[in-house]
Amino acid sequence: MKKACFIILVIFLSACTTKKQETYLGQKPPGLTPELFAPEIIKTEFRQAAGVFTPDLKEFYLRRRGGKYKSNALVVVKYEDNKWTESLIETRAGEPFISLDGKTMHLGKKYRERTTTGWSEKKSLGEPFDSFRIMRLTAAANGTYYFDEASETGPLRYSRLINGKYEKPKTLNIKDIGDWNAHPFIAPDESYVIWDDQRSGNADLYISFCQKDGTWGRSINLGDTINTEFAEAYGSVTPDGKYFFFHRSYGNNKADIYWVDIKIIENLKHKK
Repeated sequence: MKKACFIILVIFLSACTTKKQETYLGQKPPGLTPELFAPEIIKTEFRQAAGVFTPDLKEFYLRRRGGKYKSNALVVVKYEDNKWTESLIETRAGEPFISLDGKTMHLGKKYRERTTTGWSEKKSLGEPFDSFRIMRLTAAANGTYYFDEASETGPLRYSRLINGKYEKPKTLNIKDIGDWNAHPFIAPDESYVIWDDQRSGNADLYISFCQKDGTWGRSINLGDTINTEFAEAYGSVTPDGKYFFFHRSYGNNKADIYWVDIKIIENLKHKK
């Protein structure tokens, strides 16, 4: 009886360990100080940006440029054969965002659908998005799209899904927003939006909280714990809502992905 219980315990602990290894690339979670994400797994000598997880936290997608990748290549890191393995998805890609149900990978105004054998070929969102130079598009739980435009004075925009069709995009009215805004991340419940803005030279990350009356509050700088003399961009929150990811660019095609506890974002709510 004791031997049987011991075997069951070993199997249970092994399953727990495997599950832990297969999520967040097996990394120890950070605290309130941003840490370099998975430096032993993700190469750090080149430019890494726009990192996102699938909802099960077992696949990590990012764009890489440098070395053999002359343009922004889309790669995925996932646990295979008892190790983390990086694979190329495509050599030239948009900025990835994965829907909450894990069925769609948005790549600007293109997208891929999850199939039984992997991701489909890229498809176009079509109208009313074709006329916009979209860099990053993210989606709320209700399907509303939030996106930027590759323009020096491009505002952030949103488009709601109404009766199965997307409405003409509207400008996101945020108080005292800067002149150059990019790479928005919308909270699943649309309670806040995070983006980067170059109002002070290098890009910094900002947040605006949705107010009780449905309007957007003022833009709040995420603070010097995240924003530095370097350029910070591509903010996003993990599917489980526990960690905030962003990238820090050092120029000369060198950039790294960082993560930090989501409390650093929640602590800004009193400023809204």
